[in-house]
Amino acid sequence: RLLLLAAWAVAGTASDGNIDIELRERLADLERLVRNQQELIQGQQQKLQTQESRLNDMELHSPMRSAAERRLAAALPPSIYGDVPNISRAYTSEESLQGALSHVWLLLCGALVMFMQAGFAMVEAGCCRAKNVQNILLKNLFDVCIGTLGWWALGWSIAYGRSEVKSDILVFGEENGLKVPFNGHTYYVGNFGGTGFMSAYSDGREEPSDKMMNWFFQWAFCSAAATIVSGGVAERVNFMGYALFSVLMTGIIYPVVVASTWGGGWLAEVTPVGYMDFAGSGVVHMAGGVGALVGALCAGPRIGRWEHPEKFVPHSLPLVVLGTFILWFGWYGFNCGSTLSMKDIATGMLAAQVAMNTTLAAATGGITVFLMNLRWKYDIGSFCNGILAGLVSITAPCGNVACGSAVLIGMYGGVLYQLTSWLMKRLRIDDPVDAFAVHGMCGAWGVLAAVFFDWGLGFDKFHGWKGFDCVKDDGGQCMSGAWKEALSANLLEILFVVVWVGLSSACIFLPLRLAGLLRASESDQLAGFDEVKHSPSKAYTWDAQSQEVVPSSPGADLGAMNIEDDLKPSSGPRLEPMSPHAMLNITRAGELIGLSVSPRQDGRLQSV
Repeated sequence: RLLLLAAWAVAGTASDGNIDIELRERLADLERLVRNQQELIQGQQQKLQTQESRLNDMELHSPMRSAAERRLAAALPPSIYGDVPNISRAYTSEESLQGALSHVWLLLCGALVMFMQAGFAMVEAGCCRAKNVQNILLKNLFDVCIGTLGWWALGWSIAYGRSEVKSDILVFGEENGLKVPFNGHTYYVGNFGGTGFMSAYSDGREEPSDKMMNWFFQWAFCSAAATIVSGGVAERVNFMGYALFSVLMTGIIYPVVVASTWGGGWLAEVTPVGYMDFAGSGVVHMAGGVGALVGALCAGPRIGRWEHPEKFVPHSLPLVVLGTFILWFGWYGFNCGSTLSMKDIATGMLAAQVAMNTTLAAATGGITVFLMNLRWKYDIGSFCNGILAGLVSITAPCGNVACGSAVLIGMYGGVLYQLTSWLMKRLRIDDPVDAFAVHGMCGAWGVLAAVFFDWGLGFDKFHGWKGFDCVKDDGGQCMSGAWKEALSANLLEILFVVVWVGLSSACIFLPLRLAGLLRASESDQLAGFDEVKHSPSKAYTWDAQSQEVVPSSPGADLGAMNIEDDLKPSSGPRLEPMSPHAMLNITRAGELIGLSVSPRQDGRLQSV
């Protein structure tokens, strides 16, 4: 009313052509007063909501209520709509805060894990030849996109569709799926379109849950497992054949591994202690590594791989190094996010311990492999794979080992990677990015390390999923003999992943190879997939073909190289003439590396 009165007064004075300055000032004062009142009302509403939440907490645990009433209230599912008699209760202030922090934590960590796809793409593209770069990137993009749909349509239901005790009042969506017995439990498969992630009231209101948060975080892991395989079969596999494998990997093969482990399956119950794989050395990396090994065996080596090994060197080490740093960065979401919540200070401290262990293992693994290859020249490519080997090795035990143990785990992981890489080459198994050596072998080592280096006292007690605490017996004491039980379960995990992923991958790759749908033709491999299958026909605007035949073996005759042909552009305008100062600098730079180079006036170089 005051605003209307003031507006009327201003309008009246304006019609007379003489606006009173005092009325303007009063109008501004009234507007400020209204804003202050609105802010005060909002503050009061927030206080009322806080007090209501506290009252709910007090009422829930009030000694005035009978034990039966308290149990009944606690048994009701919490709801964003607050207390509904005999249907739901309001979230307590503690539950609300814990839920908000956990959602922010997992969404952030899930985004970091998803960003690892960029790292995989850079490492794989850099390790392969320039004529196949677009085809490598295509497979990485396809893994993410088809993995998303496969995980949504089927994978999540298989992995985490285990039946749970549900409210008799709220109608949950899992019942709309197909009931499938597996691992001694009932799984609800086929919850399309997000069914099962929210529950519906009779009046049409939707009740959200934390399943969307968990779906997003676990989806990023599923995509990573599929992408590992693409590196092992790079540069000689048809896209359509690989696409079929990617669909089945994300929709069935990997979800069954998760259902048997993180989904509460038989490996969690096979012993009183269960297995220990905190962030997925076995569940994710070993599964991807075994799939890559089977794919490499079924596809066979690239044409000329063992006859002319100098032609198969990485075409871009900068991409490999960039991808390694991206993967290292994303690994903090991979490992730290596997706390799966941020509910209290203990969980935060555990996440910090995981981050510290991850950092130490990565650095140690890289240094170990670097030193093992340190002869007369530095090998950056193996250095990068050593870092990844340390990261894979610490993924399973990062939540139950000390930082000193993380150093040893990373070091042993680096040694195992290098020995496996040498053995693969000796056996002439063509794995362009060492996917099995990094993810398969180091993944198995990480599963074992989670038991060998556990915080538990000696070889008797065990911590495992308890983190800083120990696994306790019925009397509340640290369980005796728990270490042996954990070792048995983790050995079974390794055996299960090898058998299930190996056999299921072979059942896909072998028929494709026999049907001629897996391995690309000789002409396509020699010409390059980019030239034959992609538009544009080159990933780069410069001619990279000349770099593929540059001698890279020790003692190669650098003087016999045609430097002019290697450095000149494949097409384009003539280079501008060099200044005398630039010519002198290039000549001196050539002398520093022991190469006699003579610049010409037309801007090109010639060897002397």
